[in-house]
Amino acid sequence: MNFTESSLQGVWIIEPKVFADARGYFMETYRESLFEQHVGKVSFVQDNESKSTRGVLRGLHYQLPPFAQGKLVRVISGEVLDVAVDIRKGSPTFGQHVAVTLTSENRRQLFIPRGFAHGFLVLSSEAIFTYKVDNTYSPQHERSIRFNDPEIGIEWGMDASQLILSEKDRSSAKPFCEAELF
Repeated sequence: MNFTESSLQGVWIIEPKVFADARGYFMETYRESLFEQHVGKVSFVQDNESKSTRGVLRGLHYQLPPFAQGKLVRVISGEVLDVAVDIRKGSPTFGQHVAVTLTSENRRQLFIPRGFAHGFLVLSSEAIFTYKVDNTYSPQHERSIRFNDPEIGIEWGMDASQLILSEKDRSSAKPFCEAELF
């Protein structure tokens, strides 16, 4: 696996080695020792999977301590634009974001540590998206920042009229300047 730290400290792009032949392919998607060597010690406790259609935007989500979550995300089928936003007050990259295209072809993964908001937009007709998390879901600690907040300035690459958001993301996402942060 190849580990490359993004422009935001702690956010890593991980590219597995793929072994392909006439039968198909094999790849290792996670190995604790390699992960610890590059990223650090993370204990994943839960795996999640979602299936979404083109235009579905999930996020920008995060959980407050003590239920903050680090996530290792990847696409099994399709293509998404995956975004992490630094919400750590005092960080040199506070308020900045990184966007990475994850596809079933490029097989990239993104590690988003605690202290970041996370979201993704489905670019293909549908996508199956998986993520390992290092803490369990806690609805009382979950928060959301508006996907189109001008202070963050994410270029999603799709017209807002084409986006499909959950009712929760439409009604309870806060502007960045009003969000509870780390």
